[in-house]
Amino acid sequence: MKRPTWPSWLPIDPYILALLGTVGIAALLPARGTGADLASGGATAAVALLFFLYGARLSTREALDGLRNWRLHLTVVACTFALFPLLGLAAKGLVPYVLTPALYSGFLFLTLVPSTVQSSIAFTSIARGNVPAAICAGSFSSLIGIFLTPVLAAVLIGGQAGFSADSLVKIVLQLLVPFVAGQLLRRWVGPFIARHKKVLGYVDRGSILLVVYSAFSLGMVEGIWSQVTPLRLVALLGVEAMLLAVMLTVTWFGAKRLGFDRSDRIAIQFAGSKKSLAGGLPMASVLFGAHASLAVLPLMLFHQMQLIVCAVIAKRRARDPEARALDGRAGPEITGTTPGAPPGAVARTAAGTATRSG
Repeated sequence: MKRPTWPSWLPIDPYILALLGTVGIAALLPARGTGADLASGGATAAVALLFFLYGARLSTREALDGLRNWRLHLTVVACTFALFPLLGLAAKGLVPYVLTPALYSGFLFLTLVPSTVQSSIAFTSIARGNVPAAICAGSFSSLIGIFLTPVLAAVLIGGQAGFSADSLVKIVLQLLVPFVAGQLLRRWVGPFIARHKKVLGYVDRGSILLVVYSAFSLGMVEGIWSQVTPLRLVALLGVEAMLLAVMLTVTWFGAKRLGFDRSDRIAIQFAGSKKSLAGGLPMASVLFGAHASLAVLPLMLFHQMQLIVCAVIAKRRARDPEARALDGRAGPEITGTTPGAPPGAVARTAAGTATRSG
């Protein structure tokens, strides 16, 4: 008997609904006292496991292949940690008329977060782009973001981001050390992970849900959410839509002006225009404390928006005549994505893959 699938007309991935449900549970039943300590400790351990699995999955050979294209990676890094923050600083003119100071801090933090890994790979593959370069670009961005994001947050956000040597050590221990351990143990644990991708995917997603619950619970207990109104949320969505549109345009046409071919431009567009939920959530929890829920709200909204928009773009790129001509050398399409599927189906497939590692 064929297993039922998510309705093809619904553009939202079930995991995004799970994220929203987790926020709702945190609003109704926030963790307090010992429960909050347990939730926070569990979230820390879950994220460490997530980055261990990420390190164990990354093929060293693919990473080395991608590293040869250093101009591409430099371009992605410049987009992620220079152009994005500049646009975030420019948005300060919207305070307090469009964004509240607290929402602006979260918006600015969003622009400092590293790029995604899984969604960059997924969309690059669907669009017939340079998949090894996307793997390396997303991975390299995530690794340097462990150090660069907290420093940028300290410089640009200031006192609201509690940057210190201790916070940097916490982030390194939670993200970088497990990743390196996964790489070192990949020879032994890699085959097991490859055989149990589906089960371990739930571990990935569950870790992010736990971080979201812990952060939003703390925000509810501290009364942070009284600062947000529906009108402000709509305004935030509008600002984020403009930010995404600018980045998608600049990465595509800017890469063309820099002389990159179509395959590399696709990798640059998808790796250089997105932000990592998995990387940003634990950093926000460490840096913002009780205000982490407001800090990650813009990132969560942007994450869903980028998945839907980039899924549609990737599908259109795959239909280009040049894409069909290069189909044989562009790499495999993401499993479960059927050529000719409606944009909603592509969005759900890519989103399902992407949200496993943010």
